[in-house]
Amino acid sequence: MSSILTNNSAMVALQTLKSINSDLGKTQSMISTGKDVASAKDNASVWAISKVMESDVKGFKGISDSLNLGEATVSVARQAAEAVTDLLTDIKGKIVAAQEANVDRSKLQTDIEALTDQIESVVGAAQFNGLNLIDGTSTDDMSILSSLNRGSDGSVTSASIDVGRQNLSLTDAATTAAFDGSTVDDGTLAAVGSTNDDADVTVADSADTAITIASVQEGAGYRITLSDVQLSSPNGGTSVGSREFLYVASATDSVDSVRDNLSAQVSAYLGASADSGDYTVTNGTNAGEFTIANGSGENLTVKMETQSGATPGTTSTAAGLGGLAALDVTTDVGAGQALSTIDTLIDKAIDSAAAFGSAQGRIETQSDFISKLSDSLKSGIGSLVDANMEEASARLQALQVQQQLGVQSLSIANQAPQSILSLFR
Repeated sequence: MSSILTNNSAMVALQTLKSINSDLGKTQSMISTGKDVASAKDNASVWAISKVMESDVKGFKGISDSLNLGEATVSVARQAAEAVTDLLTDIKGKIVAAQEANVDRSKLQTDIEALTDQIESVVGAAQFNGLNLIDGTSTDDMSILSSLNRGSDGSVTSASIDVGRQNLSLTDAATTAAFDGSTVDDGTLAAVGSTNDDADVTVADSADTAITIASVQEGAGYRITLSDVQLSSPNGGTSVGSREFLYVASATDSVDSVRDNLSAQVSAYLGASADSGDYTVTNGTNAGEFTIANGSGENLTVKMETQSGATPGTTSTAAGLGGLAALDVTTDVGAGQALSTIDTLIDKAIDSAAAFGSAQGRIETQSDFISKLSDSLKSGIGSLVDANMEEASARLQALQVQQQLGVQSLSIANQAPQSILSLFR
């Protein structure tokens, strides 16, 4: 039955053309936007996942900036600590030179003070964006945002890298201990060989003598004097010198800690000023005891003195490099103490530089990981929402052909009622 009111063929052709036009519109949108899923209506679940991942990528961009800022700050601190280490090494060279008897110690002291001023300048300038990690103004760690960790339940927590500050300041100046009262002959405090303190003891060639710290009390001063020391000279000759070594006990000292300090001073002096093998300093197995062995070919004179009310001074380096203020090589006692003090300060600067170097290496590793992770997330987002342009291009051409055929089919269907007119002629 033919009807001029209901053209079924035209309706079928029209629905087919609408479907073709809809597919063609989607394909054209894919080509123009480059995305297969451009909005939530295209694929709600995929779109939601991609948006969460895109927010993570933007978060990691901020983390990358934080890591770059932190790395720059730590790098400045590391380079400053290395520069301080080099300057302290130069100071040690001046101190070693001051161990000889025939040098101008006042000029060496001037050089030491100039190098100390340079260290202070380096520490003060070691800041990045106003943050200085070595000036001792704060003890709080520097926290650097390093990651965002998303759990399986969707919760997000942050992670950070904590960088400890290192105090290389010279603000807390130390003072030198002083043996400023009258000595007391007290065998209960210390002795050299079998002789109580305040007596010269001769150590013959190839012989040795033991110095024993018998007991410790707060404020007790211990002074060792070495005489007839065979000093080496740069030109290969020898000279005879003497040196005093001093330590004042605190409330926390033990016989071993006093022994360790004095033996370190004596060992540093003899190692720097005498030929190798002339003198050997070793800590004994007994508490508070150390031994000086004489292999110089000449007699060595050792004297031990104690004092009940000495001035302890503040030679601790725990609060930075304040010990530099106590370095004074113009005197025998000061030159001797400077040797042991400078090694402690150098170790502190080395430890600081090493700590910053380790932290900087970790930050660089994390920064590299964040960069690669961001790239991986971007790649994952692309595989979810990006359009396959080769496939879209082929589909576009096919849909364009289908659209033309659909239009032609609809035109033919619309002409069908015209054939009914022939029945009425």
